Amino acid sequence: MKELVHNWLGSFFEAGLPESGNSMYLITLLMFIATLGLSILMWWLTRTILLAIIHSFAERTRTHWDDLLIKNRFFAALANIVPLSFAHVFLNITFYALPAFENFFLRIVDILILLVALVSVSRLLNTMRDLVMENERMKDKPIHSYFQVIKIVTSGVFIFLMLSVVTGKSPVFFLTSLGAVSAILILVFKDTILGFVGSVQLAANDMIRIGDWVTMEKYGADGDVIEISLATVKVQNFDKTITTIPTYSFISDSFKNWRGMQESDGRRIKRAIRLKMEGVKFATPEMIDRFKEIRILKPFIEERQAQIEAYNAEHGFEMQDSPLNGRRQTNIGLFRRYVEYYLKNNPHINQNMTLMVRQLEPGSEGLPLEIYCFTKTKEWLQYEMVMGDVFDHLISAVRYFELEVFESPTGSDFKSVGK
Repeated sequence: MKELVHNWLGSFFEAGLPESGNSMYLITLLMFIATLGLSILMWWLTRTILLAIIHSFAERTRTHWDDLLIKNRFFAALANIVPLSFAHVFLNITFYALPAFENFFLRIVDILILLVALVSVSRLLNTMRDLVMENERMKDKPIHSYFQVIKIVTSGVFIFLMLSVVTGKSPVFFLTSLGAVSAILILVFKDTILGFVGSVQLAANDMIRIGDWVTMEKYGADGDVIEISLATVKVQNFDKTITTIPTYSFISDSFKNWRGMQESDGRRIKRAIRLKMEGVKFATPEMIDRFKEIRILKPFIEERQAQIEAYNAEHGFEMQDSPLNGRRQTNIGLFRRYVEYYLKNNPHINQNMTLMVRQLEPGSEGLPLEIYCFTKTKEWLQYEMVMGDVFDHLISAVRYFELEVFESPTGSDFKSVGK
């Protein structure tokens, strides 16, 4: 068909039109306008009718992949091939008498076809990525990074093909020239290369997953990982802001991943109550009798007091002697035991994990009594409520043991001294 039209145009121009150059250019212009108009018409028909048919067919099928293709607008991009292919065929006819114009416009159409193909392939890869991400085993993997690498390689191939169309040289020529500019490419794509290396190491070592709670003080990030891409990792902080961190930073810098806590049987409480050291003293018989009224502490006091009395009697120490002679119970020791028994009887504390109450090194801010245990719940709000209830009770109980919580002097303290 194309050869018949060429032969007809040849005989038509040979019939005398070349003698009138303006007529030849006018006919060529009219044919170009007609080709352009028909291409636009085909583009409109393709997008209004053909796409509507494809979408209707996809909605009726039970498969899910065609719905993802529509969601990622794959068919919308691919539909542009139809009018461009039509234009490519008829431009040969339109510029039959003007080979230079024919070559110029054909190259433009070829570049547009390659560009449409690149966009279509990119959207097809997006669909494949979404399909992979729907797999439960792949949801927490850096799938974005791998598909971004494929997109970069694909884009590079199409760029070489476009350069080949523009210059008329083989794509092999540009591939052989790639080594000469490799240093420039490495410099330009340094972050991309580091990001790819970082994402591979993160996946291979299972360092972070989508959904992990991570803390990275250097970047002010404290929240859940919502996306792992080739160049960046997005962390949604608990205040709903989003921090973007270079992927390679998770390899080169330190960060905290709370996944171990989330997968364990509880969440840790590690907090100290700082007590005034001037309130620490030996427990008098009156204090011991009063402390025996505490049910969870009474068995311990009676057992320990019996041990102390037996030891003192064995070594000849009398209760009337100096408290420094023999063994004596102290208010802080009894308070430490009370805190321990209180935690062991708390239904919200996990008894199968480490639980201890210990003294830390005394300092200018008093004597720290640290509570180290794990709650049964790992949910943030419930965890804070359990920890708040525990310390509400313990801080209130401090005075009963004739101890005081250390506080730095305030303005009211200085005013009372002045009076």
